[in-house]
Amino acid sequence: MATDTDMQGFALATEALNLYYGGFHALINVDFKVIKNSITSLIGPSGCGKSTLLRCFNRMNELIPEVRIEGELYINETPMEEIDVIDLRRRVGMVFQRPNPFPFSVYENLVYGLKVHGVKRQKHHETVERCLRAVGLWDDIKDKFKQPALTLSDEMKQRLCVARVLTIEPEIILLDEPCSALDPIATLRIEELMAELKKDYTILIVTHNMQQAARVSDYAGFMLLGELVEFGKTDQIFTSPKDERTEQYITGRFG
Repeated sequence: MATDTDMQGFALATEALNLYYGGFHALINVDFKVIKNSITSLIGPSGCGKSTLLRCFNRMNELIPEVRIEGELYINETPMEEIDVIDLRRRVGMVFQRPNPFPFSVYENLVYGLKVHGVKRQKHHETVERCLRAVGLWDDIKDKFKQPALTLSDEMKQRLCVARVLTIEPEIILLDEPCSALDPIATLRIEELMAELKKDYTILIVTHNMQQAARVSDYAGFMLLGELVEFGKTDQIFTSPKDERTEQYITGRFG
């Protein structure tokens, strides 16, 4: 695997990571590092292991029967096995491909994580306002707290899901195809939001949209058949890839 990054100050990392779904070898000897306060994108054709790698960082793969994981995973240079899973999922928030607000009111969606983690009720409203302002929703939604979250537009639902993650003050945000259900204008707004959030958070995004990866990410990794083929600064990956397979994918010869 070719690399081109300063590996100091990383938020997430793997060493010789292998993952099996039963007899299927889904991730193959993946060495990977995500730099703090950056946006890192994972690109590659469908089924190449992007989302599987993403889900390793909040241990969601372990919920799948017959999954076996070998190798090392780190969160802020601490071995993941030393971190309690509840604490891990507070520190590493995730936003999914399709907006998935809970079937509650807008407000109950936002305070759900605060209740789970035992945050005092007196701090709820202050936290909700701060997080809605962070995702640019406060003015649109401050008078709609009792409205069912499922009645919001897709873009507002996705922003609400990001705000819901922010309420528990994660260090890292995982985004799995967060714009695939959105129109181009809503996609641009979510991309602008990511650029704003990276000032305070580390972001790892899986995307099929290479133009999106080129626009928003500081670093990019190309995956193919379970391998991390190449990883480096986004400009380098897209303009002068070191691996022929990366160049073939970037130029549309397969995938």
